[in-house]
Amino acid sequence: MSVSLELQPHLYDPKKIELAHIRDGFGHGLVKAADANDQIVALCADLTESTRMNYFQEKFPERYIEVGVAEQNLVTLASGMAAIGKIPFVASYATFSPGRNWEQIRTTICYNNRPVVIVGAHAGVSVGPDGATHQALEDIALMRVLPNMTVIVPCDMHQAYQATIAAASYGKPAYLRLARDKSPLITTEKTGFEIGKAQVLREGSDIVIISCGIVTHGALIAAEQLEKKHKISVGVVNMHTIKPLDEQLIVAIAKQARFLVTVEEHQVRGGLGSAVSECVTSTRPMPVLRLGIRDRFGESGNPTELLKHFELDADGIVAAVSQALTHV
Repeated sequence: MSVSLELQPHLYDPKKIELAHIRDGFGHGLVKAADANDQIVALCADLTESTRMNYFQEKFPERYIEVGVAEQNLVTLASGMAAIGKIPFVASYATFSPGRNWEQIRTTICYNNRPVVIVGAHAGVSVGPDGATHQALEDIALMRVLPNMTVIVPCDMHQAYQATIAAASYGKPAYLRLARDKSPLITTEKTGFEIGKAQVLREGSDIVIISCGIVTHGALIAAEQLEKKHKISVGVVNMHTIKPLDEQLIVAIAKQARFLVTVEEHQVRGGLGSAVSECVTSTRPMPVLRLGIRDRFGESGNPTELLKHFELDADGIVAAVSQALTHV
């Protein structure tokens, strides 16, 4: 099967920053999907406005269930509804779902292969002032290890909208990871989206940065700076689906790159970096520089300052890659 390495069309210019909430994309996408399919229902754990599930609640009150602060009941109830033909979306903060109800997700949803979409909002250190207790940094690892589970991490509002619609018709358990703060738009309403198919945002042959979520914008800025600084070709891939991973694209990239870089707002163990490393280890061994949170908890602070503190902004990526270039 041929693999396209062509640049994804219909992208925003990363130099012209326009901010929007990823969770707004989810909220509007859920309403759009529910307009087309009356079997879609929504359940929330007392965080309706924060997760933007209030858009659905206002339009389809008869199809909305407020479970309250009971995340284990949230997913178990959803699994039961899926068993009788409904397509449930459940929403909470990622620290609580899947953080608090992982066993129920495993046993009632994944084991039975129920098409429940689990929305984990407020993920990553960019949650900001809420601090370490509310900054989910382990959720991708928790979810991608589960059989039958799909893991999607949209890079911006438009992609969250498209991913929500895609997950509604996917027919399998899925985890949709959303950030809290406003983030730069990268894709547009016309940008394509397919579960399991990564997007080449910037072409490059020496180094390729593979990212997911809101740090993808920083990866694009860093790629341009690295090209100017080191006179090399740097590409960027938006790996919005961590599972199923687009292994064909990774292998195709690995055939031409000196080394790969992964960037994620998550622990470096168990997330995107681990998934990419597992892929190249078994197919085309090569160096992989993994950037993320290094075995520590988050902190309270301004979202922009936290991304800088944890070296996940453009400057941090440039510094880490520049250092790696001295050894590769």
